[in-house]
Amino acid sequence: MKQQTIKKSVSLSGVGLHTGVEVTLVFNPAPENFGIKFQRTDMPGQPIIDADVDNVTDLSRGTTLEQNGGKVATVEHVMASLAGLEIDNCLVQINAEETPIMDGSAQFFIMALKDAGIQKQEADREYFTIPQNIFYHEQDRQVEMIAMPLDDYRLTVMVDYNSPVLGSQHASITSLKEFEPEIASCRTFCFLHELEMLYNNNLIRGGDLNNAIVIVDRVIQDDELEHLAKMFNKPRVEVKREGILNNVELRFHNEPARHKLLDLIGDLALIGTPIKAQIMAARPGHAANVAFGKKIKALIKKTRSNVYVPRYDANKEPVLNAQQIAQILPHKYPFLLVDKVIEIGKNHIVAVKNVTYNEPFFPGHFPNNPVMPGVLIIEAMAQAGGVLILSQVDDPQNYNTYFMKIDNAKFKEKVVPGNTLIFKLDMIAPVRRGVCVMKASAFVGDKLVCEAELMAQVVKK
Repeated sequence: MKQQTIKKSVSLSGVGLHTGVEVTLVFNPAPENFGIKFQRTDMPGQPIIDADVDNVTDLSRGTTLEQNGGKVATVEHVMASLAGLEIDNCLVQINAEETPIMDGSAQFFIMALKDAGIQKQEADREYFTIPQNIFYHEQDRQVEMIAMPLDDYRLTVMVDYNSPVLGSQHASITSLKEFEPEIASCRTFCFLHELEMLYNNNLIRGGDLNNAIVIVDRVIQDDELEHLAKMFNKPRVEVKREGILNNVELRFHNEPARHKLLDLIGDLALIGTPIKAQIMAARPGHAANVAFGKKIKALIKKTRSNVYVPRYDANKEPVLNAQQIAQILPHKYPFLLVDKVIEIGKNHIVAVKNVTYNEPFFPGHFPNNPVMPGVLIIEAMAQAGGVLILSQVDDPQNYNTYFMKIDNAKFKEKVVPGNTLIFKLDMIAPVRRGVCVMKASAFVGDKLVCEAELMAQVVKK
């Protein structure tokens, strides 16, 4: 998949939910690898704020980012819209502290972005595939969240507020392609007792019955309805039979749960890296979403920083020599592409391939310009992975290994005669039903020349 931005700038205006300030927000195209950034155009120096979980400073009534002396609040609906349309690079300019609430959903942002048009870029989008289950738990608020390995992005949310009006609700999507039709139009909501607290603390100066669903979770008297009408500058308000304040029709029977899913997508977009995982969240909120996102980001950082350059000492005896490797792998001349194994463990292996001018493929690839084919570098890495798996069975000669998938392959440097290739492979997940998945890297000296994620199946002959 390629990175994406928008084709042209597009703006929209509204009021901030908590500040009540009129604000204009402008989505702008951005170059590859730019990411999502906010810019406060109303402040001296127009500071830029990276959309990053590490820049979150307040989660009391939404998600607030702060960096370089600038602050932008209630970013979750904007971030969800960008993530839902899989827009990787965008500069979001804003002339006030808080994004506009619009109708309390993401649909107006979606419409603006689609009006601008989506532009594919040349750079690849780099996903992070969750390698193992990641858990988050809050005992006091009964929050439970888990990210599980999956070659896609699926999310499920459950909400339960012990309310006779809402009850227990679930919402889910199996792909971000479902975000626009199923989730984007779902509005924010609050309970009547929360509304009164927010109003008394001067926190919803931009609140209106048109931009939020108010759940009435107790018996309400006529004088209170009159007070609420004055709060929102309405001639009158009423409570509908299902406990929704005023004449607000739900867009989906489970609209509150769907909005919680919208918030989750927006908050997790602050990880800064698109992920592949199945996310399940019970009773999520902004604080839990961001804490969970930080946990995932920390794993991404740790995983990527753990790619070290293996050291090869030619004076040391190998763990396995060429003859021993030939007894393990089904491959033989001229297709055995691993000469030595210098390190092996339960979940990793380091192997060596000495590239000489006498390789049978060099005369044709290319005459007078010998370059090792990238597919053979991939094959050599896979053979090293095969040694790792087959060395753990008693009768490796009775097994074959077959490629199933190659993901995120990148070729960074040419490999030529005289190079010594060093392969490092790490298991991404446990072997299940003979299927193994590995992260593979190939080095020449200190330079990373190739990397990929490899999936293969080991089959008994």
